[in-house]
Formats: sequence, structure tokens, C-alpha cells
Amino acid sequence: MTMLMGAMWPQLGSLIGSVMFAYAIFQQYFPYELRRPIQKYTQKLFGFLYPYIQISFDEYSGGNNDWRRKRSEVYAAIQSYLSTKSSTEAKRLKAQDVKDNNSLVLAMDDNEEVTDEFQGIKLWWTLTKSAPRQPSFSIYPQSDEKSHYKLTFHRRHRDIITGSYLDHVRKQGKAIAVSNRQRKLFINNPAQNWHYYKATKWSHVVFEHPATFETLAMEPKKKEEIVNDLIKFSKGKKYYAKVGKPWKRGYLLYGPPGTGKSTMIAAISNFMNYDVYDLELTAVKNNTELRKLLIETPNKAIIVIEDIDCSLDLTGQRKKKDKDEEDKEEKDPVSKMRDGEETKKSEVTLSGLLNFIDGIWSACGGERIIVFTTNYVDKLDPALIRRGRMDKHIELSYCCYEAFKVLARNYLDLESHELFGSIERLLGETNMTPADVAENLMPKSDEESDESCLKKLIEALEAAKEEARVKAEEEAKIRAEEELKLKAEKEAKPKAEEEAKLKVEKEEKEKDESAKDEVKCTHCNGTSTKQGAKENGVIH
Repeated sequence: MTMLMGAMWPQLGSLIGSVMFAYAIFQQYFPYELRRPIQKYTQKLFGFLYPYIQISFDEYSGGNNDWRRKRSEVYAAIQSYLSTKSSTEAKRLKAQDVKDNNSLVLAMDDNEEVTDEFQGIKLWWTLTKSAPRQPSFSIYPQSDEKSHYKLTFHRRHRDIITGSYLDHVRKQGKAIAVSNRQRKLFINNPAQNWHYYKATKWSHVVFEHPATFETLAMEPKKKEEIVNDLIKFSKGKKYYAKVGKPWKRGYLLYGPPGTGKSTMIAAISNFMNYDVYDLELTAVKNNTELRKLLIETPNKAIIVIEDIDCSLDLTGQRKKKDKDEEDKEEKDPVSKMRDGEETKKSEVTLSGLLNFIDGIWSACGGERIIVFTTNYVDKLDPALIRRGRMDKHIELSYCCYEAFKVLARNYLDLESHELFGSIERLLGETNMTPADVAENLMPKSDEESDESCLKKLIEALEAAKEEARVKAEEEAKIRAEEELKLKAEKEAKPKAEEEAKLKVEKEEKEKDESAKDEVKCTHCNGTSTKQGAKENGVIH
């Protein structure tokens, strides 16, 4: 038996070599018109004999010669899904990405194979690369090789694999990608840069803001309310579909400067594991560009417009401008160049922004959070912040005692101290933002103790209280002076009216007396006063 097997192996090798030689001759010398039908029927015959099915997933969508092609989302999901299996099963691996600068995301190397099992069905995944069949000439550089995953399974499991298994791979892959990826902070590029080679509408940097809801200085009840709202939103895909609304949620953050609006956005991003898209409206020329930016924003994203009241002149678009304002806006070219206004201003309108938030285009995608921030909520158009557009209004106000305790724990690792009572009293008597409280609590040197930081905060609170008292007294004094002035004007008004009335009566009386003194002149057939006739020597 051993001798028989030893004799078969050389014959098998010779047979394989002969087949490969015949195939090379076939590819080289047979004309294409003959090769095509032969290959077609050969593949059909092979299909009857070979019981396995293969599905390929290309890395890029679009044609091979299309330089604007995009990376396939399905390919990325498969890559993430297989990363967990390849790290334990594959013999050749490659580092795919770095997360948090301290760990690697591993993936299977080229031409490597891993196995998977789904509902008792065994499958094989292979990563391969293929070179282009013919060179292409283009002004845009292209990659010489194209990667694709190949899935192999038995044909009797076709319905299960093409149905539930591929959907399982896509969902699991996206979930793994979200958990492994680094969050990014995006900013929109000017429209004139959209059409360059490999240009995109958004540029990004790694977003590594450490803020969390645990470190956020605000009232615990309000914090818990926001967290519960975010959790409800993240699980609300079916609910939003049932009520017929796009899967999005709007947050309006308002309050004085330094109350933590930007920190709140970072905490939401870290909690939801969403990327942040910081939309700069002044760089958007018109409503069409605004819609294009929305289309390019993926799911699981936070779209932020900070200081919405200052981004564009949206609050006064419904009011008719006075003629003086229109004349003021019409400047000569020299003045415009001097003031830096030679470039075309943004034509984004309030209507365009409303459609961006809550119009038909807002339904292009899902699982998005839109955040507006402002220091002056009263300046915003009511249509912009109504419920349904900005669903949740969150006021971030001055530091309260509960918020102070969070800051004391963050900056000083203190849960309690004998000075906390004085700080609680002062926080109830004066207004200080969390940013100012945190600055006073932060030690400025290694020698500075916790108690000295608390005393420094107490001094700052007392100074702020005194400043507020002086300011209130000055405002009260100004109001009192204005009231006295108004009162004096009110009292002087009747007196002035009486004097004017007396003056008019006096003038009318003098006019009547002058009319009685007039006489008829027989000499000149005219009229004159008696005194005038006597002075002129006229005899009547």
C-alpha cells in the first residue's frame, strides 16, 4: 500500500503540471472569440461537479478606472468582523489600526484564510489581491492591486448564507468597528476645495477629549435626565419608524459663557461613541452646499453648530431692514476690500437651515444628533428652536453646590471638607461659572494644598459677591437718577404747556387791541392807527 501511494504522487504531480501547461497554452494562443465560449461551458461543467459557492466582496465600489470610487462599507464591515477571528486563528496578521495609542487592531494578512461557523454551517473567508489586467493611463494615481474578500460555502446552504448570515456579518462588523475605532472631530472644507483629487467635504482630526458625564459639573438630576434621553434615543430606531419621524434628535445648549456647553458635547460624543461634525456655517456659500454636507455626514454622528446666534445673520431675516441700514450696507469697493468683505458672503438662509434640521433632507440618514449652542437664546428665531427641531432645551447655568462637589472631586480628590459649608453659602449668594470655579480649584504648583485651593475659591466668591453688590448699587443709583429725571420731565411738562398757553393768549389779546385802534383815512382811503396818523401829520 505504501509503495502504491508513493507511485501515485509523482503521477498526480505530473497530471497537475500537464493541466497547467495546457491551460497556459490555451490562454496564450487561443483567440479570445474561441476562449470565451469554451470558458463559459467549462465553468458550467465545473459548477455541476464542484459543490461549493464563492462570493467576492471588493474593497472599492464603482468602476476600476473611476478615481472617485469609495471604499465599500460592506468590505469594511467584513474586515472588522473577521478581525476578532483572525487574531486567534490566522497565522499571518497585519496591524490595521491604532486605538488610543496603546493597542493594535489586528487583521488577516493577504492570501490568508480563516474559518467561521454559523448555525452549524462551516464557511471559509480568504483575503486576496489582484493586479489590473491592463495598465490604465490617468492623471490620477491608482493602486496597482485591488483587495477583496472571498467567501466559500456549500451550495446547499445558499439561502441561509445569502440571507441571515451576511446580514449577521454586516451588523456585527459595524458594531465591532464602532467599538474599535477612534472618534474623530470633523470640520467642513470650503466648497472650492471639493473637486480636487481625493478631496472630501469634511476634514478630520482624532478626537480625544476626556470629558464624561461623570466629570461633568452639573446637577445630578439634570445629568441623569440627559443620559436617559440619550440611551432612549440610541435604542429608538423602531420607535422613530413607528411614529413616522427621522431617527434624529436636536439639543439646544444655552447659558452664559463658561458653563460647559462644549464640554457637554464632548461628553455626549464619548458616551454615545459618535463622531463630531463641527459645521462652520460661514464657510457654506448657499443652501445647496449645506444639503450636500448633510448627505456626506454618516450615521452615528453629532452635527454641531456652535454660537448659532453669531454664525450667520439668521435672527433678523424675517424683519424688514430700515433704509438707513440698507444704505450702511452699500459700501464702495475700496471700503469692502479694506474691511475684508471682497469675498462673497454666505447665502445660507433661515429656510435652508430649517430644512437642513427638520426638512425632507434631514431624513437622508439616521441616528444623528444635532446640537446648537448659544449664549443668548432670546436672539434666536422661535422657528429655529421649536420642539421637533431642537427637541430638548438644556440650560447650563452658573455653578451650584452639587456641581462644585463634582469639581472638587475631579481637581482635588475631595469628597468633603470643613470649608464646604462656606462655599455652599457663597454659591447660593453669588453667580460664578463652573469654568471659574474649576480655575480656582486647580493647584498651580505641587506645594499648593487642597485647603489653600478651597480658600482661594472662597476669596474669589467673596470678591465676586462684593463686585455684584457694587454693580447692583450702581445700577440702582442709575435707575433712581433716571426715575428722578423722568419725574422732573413729567412735572415740567404741564408747566411748560401752561406757559405756552398763556403766551398764545397774550399774543391774541395784543392782536385784538391793535385791530380796535385802526381808523379809516379819508385822504388816502386807507387804514392806519391813530398814533400813526398823528405822527404822519394826516388830518382825518
